[in-house]
Amino acid sequence: MKKENKIIVLDVILVVISLYMALLLKFDFRIQPDYIEFFLLSIIPVVVLTIIFNVIFKLYSNIWKYASVEELLSIVYSMTASNIAFIIYGYFISHTMLKSRFFRFPITVHIIFWLLSVISLGGVRFLYRIMENNGTDKGQINKIKNLLIIGAGDAGAILIKEIKNNSTLHYKIVGLIDDNVNKIGKRIHGVKVIGDRNKIISFCKQNKVDEIMLAMPSVDKNTKKEILDICKQVTKNIKTMPGIYKIIDDNINVNHMRDVNIDDLLGRESIKLKSEHIDRYIKNKTILVTGGGGSIGSEIIRQIAKFSPKKIIILDIYENNAYDLEMEFNRNYPEINKQVIIASVRDTIRIDQIFHDHRPDVVFHAAAHKHVPLMEGNAGDAIKNNILGTYNVAKCCDKYNVKKFVLISTDKAVNPTNVMGATKRFCELIIQAFNEVSKTDYVAVRFGNVLGSNGSVIPLFKKQIEKGGPVTVTHPEITRFFMTIPEAAQLVIQAGGLADGGEIFVLDMGKPVKMVDLARDLITLSGYKPDVDIKIEYVGLRPGEKLYEELLMDEVALTSTEHNKIFVEKPKDATIEFIEEAIKQFRNVDNMTKEEIIKLLEEKVPTYKRKKD
Repeated sequence: MKKENKIIVLDVILVVISLYMALLLKFDFRIQPDYIEFFLLSIIPVVVLTIIFNVIFKLYSNIWKYASVEELLSIVYSMTASNIAFIIYGYFISHTMLKSRFFRFPITVHIIFWLLSVISLGGVRFLYRIMENNGTDKGQINKIKNLLIIGAGDAGAILIKEIKNNSTLHYKIVGLIDDNVNKIGKRIHGVKVIGDRNKIISFCKQNKVDEIMLAMPSVDKNTKKEILDICKQVTKNIKTMPGIYKIIDDNINVNHMRDVNIDDLLGRESIKLKSEHIDRYIKNKTILVTGGGGSIGSEIIRQIAKFSPKKIIILDIYENNAYDLEMEFNRNYPEINKQVIIASVRDTIRIDQIFHDHRPDVVFHAAAHKHVPLMEGNAGDAIKNNILGTYNVAKCCDKYNVKKFVLISTDKAVNPTNVMGATKRFCELIIQAFNEVSKTDYVAVRFGNVLGSNGSVIPLFKKQIEKGGPVTVTHPEITRFFMTIPEAAQLVIQAGGLADGGEIFVLDMGKPVKMVDLARDLITLSGYKPDVDIKIEYVGLRPGEKLYEELLMDEVALTSTEHNKIFVEKPKDATIEFIEEAIKQFRNVDNMTKEEIIKLLEEKVPTYKRKKD
């Protein structure tokens, strides 16, 4: 028999017993025969009415293992409604059919019956909950985790209630932390606020805290980083709440808690788009993205899709990434008109054909070789792909009257010490020179390392940790600026909206992050102790690598924009004649030695200072 049917049978038995007990209690256990006769006559109507109202109030669709006050109120409502209906039935029978005052029960019987039925039906259900939870607890007794919650606000209160109402989570909340001195010593749902952030380490050690949850969805990134820096000293198991909107929707539960990301440790607020600058140049336009299958290119395309473009052209030399992106868009944006083109930006004839056939309005140029050590050993290919490829695309933009061309540049283009940085700096010169002679608005966007992008340091560190270490860092003092993939893509798109032509846009990326600190954080968040479980080894700077990256050529040239996190560097002098002459020479790299190529780069990029080994 199904569990629901068993409960219905049990309800029938309990209701009949409750009604008979109400008569016994009312008449001191000496029930008159007429009332016995009416009791027998009422059994079927009472049972039917009870089941009907129990169904109406969803008593058979609730999961009683998680029963709470709401389910008890459902029983009260159902029993009240069925008793009222039973009273009406009694009056109807006695006055219209049998004409006898004895063929209805005194109101006292109905009151006692109501009380007994609520107690019996509710008691059985809550007894079931206790038995189920006890059974679960016996099997999971060793899995109970001591939990510390940080944040004694609305989010913390909702989180405590959720955990206490869900016994399958196996948490024991041992305390709350909050920096508000007025809350210290107070209790929320029975959980005491034991102190501010300075209490975290000592309290966790004293109470053997297994896990920490941050219930501070609206706190700024700097504060969150400071608290996370404390928490990670005592446990690897740290979860955080994703956003304040969960509180607004009253939709918080433990499943919304996520593991702390490395992004949380950067201590900088995320960049937000200002859509009014974007709509006017993306909406109903044909957009071409070179390198569209890569980390940055694909995210640019995802962001662009939100602004209703007329068509998106995904151009990439690597078919697998482009195919994966096409399948993703078929699922998530089936209404978007898109086309995947497999081609190389080096191929002058093919790129011209693509522009002729599709006539893009906006071009985002993300195709590039970007790995510093690899490009040191492959300088000729770095020039052909980065410099000549950019020139080919920029030339076609001018020829086919593209409205905007946005180049993806890098902080390594600032006073470059490596081939990759030097080629990207020359790409910036290309767009500034073309901007002077073309109707197209040419602009470059410069940012630092992108977390999670192909070839970035985070995936490398993770792979090294998975293998048991060591985690390799080039130098104990090396620092880098970091941003997330969505931030990078948004900056690129935002720059296109702000551009008048010729600018190099720079993101305010906050303070640079020490690579060794990033490595230690990632080791800790992976559940290990740095230099104990996983060693950190210093392997020396790689060819062409700098200790510190710079984002600007000249701070004096920096000016602000309408976006408070985006700044612009004024254009440098670069004539189209200089660019054309350099391109002729760069086209001949296959016939040059590596030393000749380096000397040519030094000649054409005056700020390039080769790092001596």
